[in-house]
Amino acid sequence: MKGTILCVAAAGALAGALAATPALHASDPVGIYAIVEKVVLEPNEAEPLRVQVWGAFALSDSTMNNDDYSTATAGYLYYSCPAGKEQTCRNEWKDLKSVAGSGTGVGFGGRFEPATRIRKASEAPASPDPYPIRMGVVKMSTRGQQPAIVARLKAALTAK
Repeated sequence: MKGTILCVAAAGALAGALAATPALHASDPVGIYAIVEKVVLEPNEAEPLRVQVWGAFALSDSTMNNDDYSTATAGYLYYSCPAGKEQTCRNEWKDLKSVAGSGTGVGFGGRFEPATRIRKASEAPASPDPYPIRMGVVKMSTRGQQPAIVARLKAALTAK
């Protein structure tokens, strides 16, 4: 696998370092928590330019100076890769694909990145959001609020 999922210890160190940065007010830098069910690469697997990430998602609430996340919602995220960042996108999309269907909670993107929209399964893919490159894809740990977020993500998947 060309992409590498950061280990939880490295993610914790990164979170601590970013939390100490004066410009950030939240102690959790993750923008999107997810349980990924499937990943669809477009237009093809070899050189994708867009991705559909299906599963359940909790988005950071960057409007508040705390660690709040949206209600976990099942659906899909639809992204295009920012110009010049294709290899980074492909690596991260491979990481997301590697955990698809495993029930593993992951985080990616950044708390203060542009908004991502969770799309309903019945919605046709159109107008992709820019993929939020920030810190890679990190597996969730058993620390802090992450177990509660995983439980909410799993509940959203079973409720769909």
